[in-house]
Amino acid sequence: MIMPGRARLPRRFAGGQVVVEMLLILPVFFLMLFCIMEMGNIAFQTILVNHCAYELARIGSLVAGPQQGGGSTSNIGTARTQMQAVLTSQMFKTTAGMATLSATSETTLYDPQSQHMNEDIIVTLTYKARLLFPGSSYLLASKNMNGYRKITAQVRMPIEKPDFQ
Repeated sequence: MIMPGRARLPRRFAGGQVVVEMLLILPVFFLMLFCIMEMGNIAFQTILVNHCAYELARIGSLVAGPQQGGGSTSNIGTARTQMQAVLTSQMFKTTAGMATLSATSETTLYDPQSQHMNEDIIVTLTYKARLLFPGSSYLLASKNMNGYRKITAQVRMPIEKPDFQ
């Protein structure tokens, strides 16, 4: 029995509602899914950059120390060269142009036992991480860096100064 005032759709059009709803919801679902996966990718790359910065600071703290009989001044230039070599040859082989390294030294406190001023090496590693997923890479990219996110890690470590006396 057909009720008055209600139009009936033919049976062949009844499944179209599901298709329309799916087409409306699917892009939003995939955007959310891609954002979650992209944030995992960013977290992984952030951990990687922080670990590399720590390892570079450790190398720098060992290399920047004074040479035997060389007094108490640090050798930051040699340390920077050594860290850059490790960065490009071992840490970021395939994406060496994406990582930039800066290293400075800063004088801290006087050590009365060894009778010299202590120094810290400050290593800053900046990496241009490539974002992988469509849509989310537009939302999560750094400003003016289409498809990339800038990740910066800074590590401070005391320069090793052995007591040669």
